[in-house]
Amino acid sequence: MTLLQIASLLIVLAAAFGTINYFFLRLPSAIGILIVALLASLGVLAFDAVFPASNVEESITAVVKGIEFSDALLEGMLGLLLFAGALHVKIADLRAEWPAVLLMATIGVGLSTAIAGVGFSWITGMPLLIALVFGALISPTDPVAVLGVLREAKLDKRLETKIAGESLFNDGVGYVVYLVLVGLAFPGAGGHGEAAAHGAEHAEETSTALTNAAILFAQEALGGAALGMILGWITWRVMRRINDYSLEVLITLALAFGGYELAIWLHVSAPIMAVCAGLLIGEVSYRDAMSEETREYVDAFWKLIDEILNAVLFLLIGVEIFAVSFDASFLTSAAAAIGLAMLARLAAVAVPVLILKPFRTMPENVIPVMTWGGLKGGISVALALSLPDSEWKPLILTTTYVIVLFSIIVQGLTVAPFASKLDKNRA
Repeated sequence: MTLLQIASLLIVLAAAFGTINYFFLRLPSAIGILIVALLASLGVLAFDAVFPASNVEESITAVVKGIEFSDALLEGMLGLLLFAGALHVKIADLRAEWPAVLLMATIGVGLSTAIAGVGFSWITGMPLLIALVFGALISPTDPVAVLGVLREAKLDKRLETKIAGESLFNDGVGYVVYLVLVGLAFPGAGGHGEAAAHGAEHAEETSTALTNAAILFAQEALGGAALGMILGWITWRVMRRINDYSLEVLITLALAFGGYELAIWLHVSAPIMAVCAGLLIGEVSYRDAMSEETREYVDAFWKLIDEILNAVLFLLIGVEIFAVSFDASFLTSAAAAIGLAMLARLAAVAVPVLILKPFRTMPENVIPVMTWGGLKGGISVALALSLPDSEWKPLILTTTYVIVLFSIIVQGLTVAPFASKLDKNRA
């Protein structure tokens, strides 16, 4: 299938499944589309099991694998989604919560990676380094899923800022940790795209793992932040001299697309670049580089982009079941890993909160709400798909997929009533 045919198919299916959800399930749009897509996929699998001569599953599997979910997300949609999410998070709000966001996106990701990795190695017998790669890819919360849920949950403003800020930044940090560990666990084998290959190259060239990690982290994380701020500043300076809403919308789109690809080419963190650029444009350009009319159009455009890509992404997660190898022993490990992922998430939230509690007031129920509201999503699936081939990849992919489905469907549908119940109990 051509790129245009694939895009057309995804848009048609997202619209059809979204319509089914609207009339029958009435769930939040993205989660509803995922559930309908998953049910349709399971229906196809059941039909093929009853009528094996039909070869329907084989045909659909070929189409799904041809979409290249990992490339479509990590080198396509992710930049736009992160930019759109960051555009609506105000730096002033984030500045008040930066200690918690910083600790959760760094120490929290590290703790979560270690707990999930060591635990998964113990559960499955997987080599520790490879299990730590699993820990790294399952640790980041997905900003797409998280920000979608926040729109429905109506949480305390400070708590909402913590969750949104952490999800935007721990995604980029988790990706860098993943690249470092892939370079160590699979020396000589590329992970996702050029960046993972560059991580493997570092792992071979540097004398120690510690040096390699420091160099790669500085290059990816700090380089991505610097590039995002520089490109955001240049864009702001240009937009100050323009008063044409259609051109200014086009400039923001060019920043999101072009900046993301430039970051990949420069081997710096493209997700962190997109977040930093989006934050700067959303704060400075909104304030003094855009007219009221331009702000309205930019807001509407990026909300629409966010909603459409959200729908397509959750559709893709639902049909990725065709790319996952299901085995009874895999499902047992995956079920155990759900609890492990929740424990790792609890540590990622509780330790930074407890460190900061003597120095800063924290919203009530911050630990349970942020633990249950830390949703996993498409990024984890994409990273699992991009792993180098090995005997452990099918197990990691199946486990990741099961955790993501549980997170989006169960946690995503219950986090708002869960937070409301805690508030009522406190009152």
